[in-house]
Amino acid sequence: MDSRTPGQVREHYEIELQIAERLRESTASDRTSLYQLAYDELFERVRHHPLLHNDSNLNNRDRIAKEVAALNRFLTRETIYLEIGPGDCSIAFEVAKKVRKAIAVDVSEIVTGNGERPDNFELIISNGTEVPVPANSVDVIYSNQLMEHLHPEDAALQLRNIFDALRPGGIYFCITPNRLSGPHDISRNFDNVATCLHLHEFTVTELQKLFTDVGFSTLRIYLKFRQFEFLLPLMPFRIAESILDRVPHRLRKMLTFNKVIRFVLGVKLLAEK
Repeated sequence: MDSRTPGQVREHYEIELQIAERLRESTASDRTSLYQLAYDELFERVRHHPLLHNDSNLNNRDRIAKEVAALNRFLTRETIYLEIGPGDCSIAFEVAKKVRKAIAVDVSEIVTGNGERPDNFELIISNGTEVPVPANSVDVIYSNQLMEHLHPEDAALQLRNIFDALRPGGIYFCITPNRLSGPHDISRNFDNVATCLHLHEFTVTELQKLFTDVGFSTLRIYLKFRQFEFLLPLMPFRIAESILDRVPHRLRKMLTFNKVIRFVLGVKLLAEK
């Protein structure tokens, strides 16, 4: 829940829109430095940004516990874990207690790495698409709210680098908002489609093509309800998307306000190399 004033939300939107437009219009070579500069500028200019005030309150601890619980089934004491776009690194710090090594890759140090770092933790600053670790060296890669921040031309490139970093049989657990229940960035208060730093919000159908083109062999949707975990085929979600995509935006927005529909539509894609 955003506790800021309407004026602060509007200010955030206008600044982020300016930055996003520069990224959308940039060339691939420009973006090797622009991703980091974009987020550094955002956090410098929007000092009331929620990510800069993400205190370790009860709600935050509950979020961390739920994310780590979803990852637990893939972790052992020998796991090499890598998280892309780790935010304040709170998830990576918790996972570090369970694995041999935890690595965080991000484009900016402004919000990453707050607090005392575990001895088996490493922070790597990237250009936004690179995953600068040796090939075939990582068991589990995780991202939550990352892919939508990439320029559409860069999504496949980063995914290729993720694929290369994974060991055979390794998994990429990708959580990203579904375009059909969006927009999910600050532009949700102002626009019908994402116009700010969610440069492209995906559907399951779009992601399936991207992931299979890169070479991932098995794709499933992860859902957890209470203590029960499910790994489901993509087809039912693709069918639901094809129906929703034909619904006028106003009606679709009303439908996706339903908590159950939003829960099911939220993309939690498990890809195996």
